[in-house]
Amino acid sequence: MESVRQPTLAKKTRTDPMKLDGTKAEGEAAAMPADGVRGSNQSGVRAHNERLVLSLVRQFGPLAKAEIARRTGLSAQTVSVIMRALEKEGLLEKGEPVRGKVGQPSVPMGLAQGGAYFLGLKVGRRSLDLILTDFHGHVEGRVHLSHRYPTPESVVTFANTAIAQLLDQLTPENRKKVSGLGIATPFRLWDWARPLGLTSSEMEAWRERDIAAEIADTWEFPVYLRNDGSAACGAELVFGDQNKPRDFLYFFVGFFVGGGLVIDNTVFTGRSGNAAALASIPIGIKGAKVRQLVDVASIHTLEQLVIGEGGDSRLIWDNPTEWNLPGDVLSTWVEKAAEGLAYATLSASCLIDFECVVIDGWLPDSVRTSLVDHTRRRLNEIRVAGIEVPDLREGSIGRDARALGAASLPLSDKFLVDRNAFLKA
Repeated sequence: MESVRQPTLAKKTRTDPMKLDGTKAEGEAAAMPADGVRGSNQSGVRAHNERLVLSLVRQFGPLAKAEIARRTGLSAQTVSVIMRALEKEGLLEKGEPVRGKVGQPSVPMGLAQGGAYFLGLKVGRRSLDLILTDFHGHVEGRVHLSHRYPTPESVVTFANTAIAQLLDQLTPENRKKVSGLGIATPFRLWDWARPLGLTSSEMEAWRERDIAAEIADTWEFPVYLRNDGSAACGAELVFGDQNKPRDFLYFFVGFFVGGGLVIDNTVFTGRSGNAAALASIPIGIKGAKVRQLVDVASIHTLEQLVIGEGGDSRLIWDNPTEWNLPGDVLSTWVEKAAEGLAYATLSASCLIDFECVVIDGWLPDSVRTSLVDHTRRRLNEIRVAGIEVPDLREGSIGRDARALGAASLPLSDKFLVDRNAFLKA
């Protein structure tokens, strides 16, 4: 279910060789290596130093020049030059002076309101969402469309129409500040046709169509692509609660459960882009049939329970903030989903010794809290020798995680450095 493609540029240069099926595309260059971990006073790397300053300010809030110099190892003069340039470009703005016990007051610099904008497209099995966001991850505009299932044609049409609609809400000057579009989409959609009530042939078009390239044909900004689970994980890393360990596992409960893996403050996507394919984790065997996490911890499973009770599944999809469902279907689903998440967590912990597991999803807050509580309780009940049980936490983004994670791709590519660059600085 995973892919990473970085940007499909207008008139078209791709810099990461992944397709929608996780295979490598011929003739495409490999992604550029990550930036270094410290600032440099040499003139040839000013772009990196600017990214370093923007990353610090985005991570920690407004900072004075002296504090930035201390954190980066850059000279005070170099920091002054960088911050003046970023202020002139409209990316930083002065805050209120802070008076100390002695000397002149310091003036913290923060990210400028409206300094840059980013688009994020979520391709879901039941809906499409396009958002416009700023440096802080604040959603400035949204277009939503419900559907029975996604096709490449409908996604491209929706994206181009919705992009035009959101750009029309900006002034001509602010339209120039839109830095790119990220797309968060499930991978190998043809493998998951049956739960949608479809034949595999009805999803076959996804094998050949390149929606990122098709959308990029219409617009001048770069277009990026990533699997929806890893994109949601990226949103938690970039925009979420920052008081997390450097390594954590992330579950996102959507139509199908998915997720991502963060190692050393970086979303790890693996050789083919399919790392952390959490939906496929086996959680039990009954006869010859292997039960996977997707079978118990997906909203699709809840949808089938509602229908089985004679209810309307639109009760789930029409109101993401509150679910008024018939009978005890919700509590039944939470119990089974929590058990599956507990077993998946323990299985993953046998391979990677993460300190923390984050659970989020397209869920009302109360349901997410209940799911985390039940998973924690089940984790404590299951006895597994030889491993430490990780801490369990609620995600801090919620239903917009996939779209925000998509929007974080152009943000990270154009303005930020690897988080380790300033955490080690």
